[in-house]
Amino acid sequence: MSSARELTDAEYAALADFRHTLRQFQAFSEEQVAEFGLTPRQHQTLLAIRGAGSNPVAIGHIAERLFVKPHSASGLVVRLEALGLVARQSSPHDARQALIDLTPRAQDLLDRLSAVHRDEIVRMRPMLKRLLDTIA
Repeated sequence: MSSARELTDAEYAALADFRHTLRQFQAFSEEQVAEFGLTPRQHQTLLAIRGAGSNPVAIGHIAERLFVKPHSASGLVVRLEALGLVARQSSPHDARQALIDLTPRAQDLLDRLSAVHRDEIVRMRPMLKRLLDTIA
């Protein structure tokens, strides 16, 4: 997996700056999410559901997208359900499987949060592009 050539000092600096920039975005995101009364994992769960588009979302999809075990994803869904942000229904193809969907309240919350995140990514884009161009 490693390339044959050694990294330059500029590439090391760019990698360090890239990691720092990612952490800045993550800190920004965590602060924004908290202002909306959510945890970062709850926000990621809502994004995973909405990001699936019109595809039905089961616990397995959420677990895969968040890099967690299915029982952890299930716990997240239970907490979001208690907050009135998601609803479960039985799959029409397999009654043992629950499909998860956002409630209108969750959709409104996610719309507002996502707009803030998009704006921050747009603001950071030139810096990220410069860093990626240095590494490539």
